[in-house]
Amino acid sequence: MKILHDILNSLAEDAPIEEVRRGLHWNAVVSKTCGLSSTLSQDAFCCNLEEEDLPAPKNSFTEMSAMDLAKFSLSDNITRASLGIAAINSLIKVDLKKEADLDGLQLVHDLGKGKNISIVGHFPFLERVREVAKNLWIIEKHPRPGDIPEEASKECLPKSDIVVISGTTLINHTLEGILSLCDPKSVRMLLGPSTPMIPMLFDYGIDILSGSRVTDKQTALKYISEGANFVRLKKTGSVRFINMVKDREAVVKRLNG
Repeated sequence: MKILHDILNSLAEDAPIEEVRRGLHWNAVVSKTCGLSSTLSQDAFCCNLEEEDLPAPKNSFTEMSAMDLAKFSLSDNITRASLGIAAINSLIKVDLKKEADLDGLQLVHDLGKGKNISIVGHFPFLERVREVAKNLWIIEKHPRPGDIPEEASKECLPKSDIVVISGTTLINHTLEGILSLCDPKSVRMLLGPSTPMIPMLFDYGIDILSGSRVTDKQTALKYISEGANFVRLKKTGSVRFINMVKDREAVVKRLNG
């Protein structure tokens, strides 16, 4: 979990927690900003926190600091870890004027013509990527029709030109293992609202960070509480896509080389 430890150490300033929402699909933690992460539960059939998952002794997240809650990201209990990632994201400020408002999968579509592409995690609207890819492998812990099981990643990742990795791999602590299987020449993207938009992740061989930012806190919190998925949340106008590319020219050159 070196990546998570380094992320936590890079957070320069703590902040009080103003609000926590835990919806069916998304966690939201409000401190400096409104940070998001996927709602993952230790029990796949229950999205409620167990009593022992709550911070002792006060049992109120808003009585913790954001940094203390961010340390939950290190927990082996993914219920706690998912809240920790949202807290990390709440402490990261991004200059929205400098970052492109572009769906990360659209970027993969544009870069991936004729390429072998692995996507770790099942995202919506993947058919448009399949249409241009030479091969598209969707790797899932719980495969749907057309997906391949995570055990096959040892075969697919080393021969992929582009590897798209869900930000939830920071929650379940599998990111470092996935990166170790990638061809060093491949282009690697961390994708989804759980993705911390923090440039230090480039030091780990990630080329593109493709996440999101809440632009209308009250609307986002309302719909998160009502169980909205990200497609619905995006349609409310309360979040926008953001992307950071370490070196776009180098990315294009690698793919065309």
